Amino acid sequence: MDGLRVIPTWRNGRERLYVCLPDGRNLAWYDRETARVNLLGEDHEEDVLTALGPFLTGPVSVGPPPVPTPAELARLSLHPDDDLAPNRPGEALLIALDRDPGPAHRLRPDPRRRALTAERTVGEALDRMDGAGWHTLHSVPLPGGDRIHHLLIGPGGLYAVHSLYAHRQRVTVAAPRVALGRRAPLPLLPRVRSDADRASYALTAEVRPVLVLVGATAVTTVDPPHEVRVLTDAGLEDLTRAGGVLKPADVEALHAMARDRNTWSRL
Repeated sequence: MDGLRVIPTWRNGRERLYVCLPDGRNLAWYDRETARVNLLGEDHEEDVLTALGPFLTGPVSVGPPPVPTPAELARLSLHPDDDLAPNRPGEALLIALDRDPGPAHRLRPDPRRRALTAERTVGEALDRMDGAGWHTLHSVPLPGGDRIHHLLIGPGGLYAVHSLYAHRQRVTVAAPRVALGRRAPLPLLPRVRSDADRASYALTAEVRPVLVLVGATAVTTVDPPHEVRVLTDAGLEDLTRAGGVLKPADVEALHAMARDRNTWSRL
């Protein structure tokens, strides 16, 4: 069959190659990660494989699309306004700065922009873990105006991650307080632990609290926190090294639940 087109797309961080007729109708798609060609009809199998030939790097399985899982069906039925998955790192801060950018000239830097830098740094690092079976949601809203900066879900469990701007600062952690340089210590660890507790209640699953110090030059722990894990942005990959806690189906189900805004409004 002449005129078949192969169109690359990205969906949820995964590349797919769609094989389309000249009028735009899809005949099949090739998922590189699973090495599978999903046919929407058996009549054109040979033509589809010929069109995909230059893009195939090894053996592939061929067959009809898999039956959607309950998690996929839940995602498909989710209203776009209630889907938190498209949120960018620092989404809430971006909206706030767009609505109220503040004065053009300030004596001191706007603290919201520093917080945004921290959330973007951590969020982008977490997003890069998506291909390893992990999912990250950003700016998860909680009743009362609070929010979870990042919610990481994957084989190693669930983590509520709080980002703190600490660029070129020496940080002292003395539970429950965190001090940046010579500034007065702040009782930050209970806030981080509370966010994780609320997430655990909403998702009926254990969520572990993590504080990430972005750009810190040194971290001194005087009184180690027993429940909150403290990392620098350079050590974020440590979170994904643990495995065997959740099965892939559980990860997808929890991600489908967490990305629904209504899950959090019931807290």
